[in-house]
Amino acid sequence: MEFRPCIDIHNGKVKQIVGATLEDEGDAAAENFVSEKGADFFAKFYQEDGLYGGHVILLNKSDSPYYEATKAQALAALRAFPKGLQVGGGITAENAAEFLDAGASHVIVTSYVFRDGEILYENLEKLVAAVGKEHIVLDLSCKKRHANYYIVTDRWQNFTHEQVTVELLEELSKYCDEFLIHAADVEGQKSGIDEELVEILSEYDGIPVTYAGGVGSYDDILDMKRLGKGKINLTIGSALDLFGGTLNYETVRTFFYE
Repeated sequence: MEFRPCIDIHNGKVKQIVGATLEDEGDAAAENFVSEKGADFFAKFYQEDGLYGGHVILLNKSDSPYYEATKAQALAALRAFPKGLQVGGGITAENAAEFLDAGASHVIVTSYVFRDGEILYENLEKLVAAVGKEHIVLDLSCKKRHANYYIVTDRWQNFTHEQVTVELLEELSKYCDEFLIHAADVEGQKSGIDEELVEILSEYDGIPVTYAGGVGSYDDILDMKRLGKGKINLTIGSALDLFGGTLNYETVRTFFYE
């Protein structure tokens, strides 16, 4: 289990939000934390600590009046920590290379591949042809519906028909280097990890998987290590003191090296 840092950008600011409240209309979201520091500050901080594989997420759509400010922050972070961060948010086969050229190690993709409830294999193959499987992270962030977990798109607002299973992970691993999975039902709430989802992911043995969502205490990190069988990477956002939370960043890091 590795610690994967995060830099979420919304309306041109580094933020931690309650994921389920994010709305395209009016670019609204319930905020846990808004930083006065730029995304490049956090990128340099992670670089100094040797923390690779974190994700930079643009939370505004490309038609938002805030998109260019959000994109500028993301590009600044990538340039500050070359090949150290992954980037997601509106990534397509047409624009992926721009972010890789700016310094991203990987591009993170959801809506371009999952649309109208289905997997668009044509787009997935276009993306692989454009930048290579080794530079792709598939975002399988999901919500629970009728006792199962389904991939959600468009900032977690729309359900697909694709259920998160070991079989799906095995199939999609042919097209990517890693998976990123936010438990959207608990994202930003600091109320505990989604244990059932983690147990499902723990049955997969393949390319790296990073889980995000719900960590609010040191015990949650221990639960993640136990339920994830020590093989699922973990992102912590709102709960960290870096983002106004109560968990000490240095203390958190010790949990990953015990």
